[in-house]
Amino acid sequence: MLLIKMLQITAAHGPGECEQAVAITLRALLRDAEQRGVALQIVEENASAVGYKSVLLQLPQDVPQAWLATWVGNVQCVFASPLRPGHRRKNWFVGVQRCDLPDPETVQIADQDIVFQACRASGKGGQHVNTTDSAVHALHVPSGIAVKVMAERSQHANKRLARSLIAMRLAERQELKKEAAKQERSQQHWSLIRGNPVRVLRGL
Repeated sequence: MLLIKMLQITAAHGPGECEQAVAITLRALLRDAEQRGVALQIVEENASAVGYKSVLLQLPQDVPQAWLATWVGNVQCVFASPLRPGHRRKNWFVGVQRCDLPDPETVQIADQDIVFQACRASGKGGQHVNTTDSAVHALHVPSGIAVKVMAERSQHANKRLARSLIAMRLAERQELKKEAAKQERSQQHWSLIRGNPVRVLRGL
């Protein structure tokens, strides 16, 4: 199955300084990619008041794996906190992770379940951001999942990518449900109360 190659920078559950570190990492990554001739496209930005909680970028299909390996993993940003003057901590970590998407042709989502609306791309990125109205906002009505896609230069291509993003979000939501159910089952091992049985079985 063909995968759309993606890279995510995330602050995870870190404090505001980690969100600032995501912005620092994004700028460094884009600058390094441009110097290496690697074309990156910002697909989705989860902005915060001080930076980004996460940023999703599309990689070219022929991305140099040796170069990519120098970015995937934990990235350490060293700076004094501008949010908490005097704070002793100066090391802030963000995660850079591969999160490839399935090809849109393999995504099983009904057309009538997605509402598309054309919009103008926004945000930082200079030449990496498409400034035409070919960007799209997509809403998956049954789940309420909404994405904005601006990586491609045609509205049709952005719609296809939006379908894959929605499929990824649906899969993530399903995994969270499975994990919650697993934790609930595990918790039952510690919540057994002796007495007041609903059924009594005698003998072997």
